[in-house]
Amino acid sequence: MTMKKEQARWIYKTMNEIRYFEEKVHKIFSDGQIPGFVHLYVGEEAVATGIMSLLEDDDYITSTHRGHGHAIAKGCDLNGMMAEIMGKKDGLGHSKGGSMHVAEIDKGMLGANGIVSGGFGLATGAGISIRNQKKENVAVCFFGDGAANEGNFHEGLNFASILNLPVIFVCENNQFAEGTTHDYASASETIAERAKSYNMPGVRVDGMDVIEVRNAAKEAVERAKKGEGPTLIECDTYRKYGHFEGDEQKVKSPNDRNADKNATEEFRKVAINEGWLTDEEATEIEQAAEQAVEDSVAYAEQSELPDVELLYKDVFA
Repeated sequence: MTMKKEQARWIYKTMNEIRYFEEKVHKIFSDGQIPGFVHLYVGEEAVATGIMSLLEDDDYITSTHRGHGHAIAKGCDLNGMMAEIMGKKDGLGHSKGGSMHVAEIDKGMLGANGIVSGGFGLATGAGISIRNQKKENVAVCFFGDGAANEGNFHEGLNFASILNLPVIFVCENNQFAEGTTHDYASASETIAERAKSYNMPGVRVDGMDVIEVRNAAKEAVERAKKGEGPTLIECDTYRKYGHFEGDEQKVKSPNDRNADKNATEEFRKVAINEGWLTDEEATEIEQAAEQAVEDSVAYAEQSELPDVELLYKDVFA
């Protein structure tokens, strides 16, 4: 196993930023500082980080209602994200998007999406744009196990395969959709095996292992850039909190698969054992990530509420 030190640092930094950001959102939401709903990404850090470790700003992603982790890993500004979630005018969307619609187009983040399975058409369209402009980029569509049973899943994969588009479909199978287990709601044992129906590779990986996710992403990105078409990656993961903040989580059990895993801590152990990071460097990264999140809260708190006139700006392209 080989990895450059700067790659390991980026991975550990990103996973910690996601974890600290979401834990902070969890707290300030409970304090009543955030309007609307939030859907936290805690537990799934390895998926966004592993995939995004292979992407550039010019690559595109589409996200879900649980999109904070994707945005952070794609390089979206933490200050702007926190301000957006807290409904302030200095947010990335000037408070129009909120938690479920965080976006930063310059970073290739085409937006979190409150519509379950809403990203398939957007990512496929981005794939068409890449192909028509003859660029060597990819589009990644993140979706959950619940979205895999929506019609858009089948239409998106079918169309991307027909046109041989550079699209990577990433299923974050956190086991419960909103509140229904995959075993109950899905006729197929895995999501990955459905790829065969659309003539593309389908691979299932441990979504709690950032290196395994990264390796699968590397193959998919290389395949897409060679003009060999789309790939479906299913990541077996786990959400530590409920579907949304306030969810009683009655569907969960302490014995759930992956319930006792912490992907960030596991990577720390591996990185130190492999010599990619020292214990002191890892601690320094953790502290810096925590401080960056605290700074984002301070930034958001100092930002003003949006003026009514902002309702009429940025409405049309």
